[in-house]
Amino acid sequence: MNLQFVADGLLLGAMIGLGAIGVTLTYSILRFANFAHGEFISWGAYMTVALTGAIGFLGGSHAPIGPFSFGFGLIAAGLIAMILTGLLAVALDALLFKHLRRHGSAIIMVIASFGAAMALRSLLEFGFTSQPVYFSRAIQFALPLGLGVRVTPDQLAMLALTLMLVTIMHLVMTRTTIGRAMRAVSENPSLSQIVGIDVDKVFRATWLIGGALACAAGIMVGITVQIRPYMGFDLLLPLFSAAILGGIGSVPGAVLGGLIVGLAESAAVHVVGAEFRAAIAFLILIVVLLVRPTGLFGVKD
Repeated sequence: MNLQFVADGLLLGAMIGLGAIGVTLTYSILRFANFAHGEFISWGAYMTVALTGAIGFLGGSHAPIGPFSFGFGLIAAGLIAMILTGLLAVALDALLFKHLRRHGSAIIMVIASFGAAMALRSLLEFGFTSQPVYFSRAIQFALPLGLGVRVTPDQLAMLALTLMLVTIMHLVMTRTTIGRAMRAVSENPSLSQIVGIDVDKVFRATWLIGGALACAAGIMVGITVQIRPYMGFDLLLPLFSAAILGGIGSVPGAVLGGLIVGLAESAAVHVVGAEFRAAIAFLILIVVLLVRPTGLFGVKD
């Protein structure tokens, strides 16, 4: 029995799940579908590439850590890039979405996010060209885990990173003041403002967290596959499918939805061929909207 597609699906689902957290938070708190979110994934990956090169130029070490293809230079670059990508998301809100929120129309925000996505993608192509780039071209030997499953050390590290970030997000949302404020604003923005919650601060925190997690997803894609300007755009439909499947506003639901979408796509490649992979996320989205529009952990308004 060959269950390699399960390992591949879990890795893909982890990437989708991290990105879907930002989607579900944006939708539940800011009340619109942000189609520019996929570009934060791409920008985060490219920022990490640029910062890794800068750290190496300044004398930082690129030597791999143990069996992994990356070293402390990439880890440092990734942490800085997560902050910068979060600030990019905050800046985009300040320059564009904050002014549009005054009109109170979600459709205006959605259309604006389409335009922002194309602009951000074009800037990446202008700055880095459309050719793929890599964090490392080193060849890793996969480790056999049994039942035909083989994984590389990098893939195990990425799954561990996902578990760590999801745990941190759970603690932030349940144990911190800003997390409780975010949940309150998600339930009722007007009432939250009346009781003294700084809604604008919650909005900024939502963009910052969503952008940082999108960057982490981009780094995962870059380490395990490659980096392209369209990488975030290609993940956009799976991100929304995962967010809706898990239930809008639910962080654990977004991660679980991402794992389900990732496993479904990998199973489709294994069973019917790679040409149908892109349709799986769309089919999942349609089925969820027809059968359970609130998702696995969502609640009716």
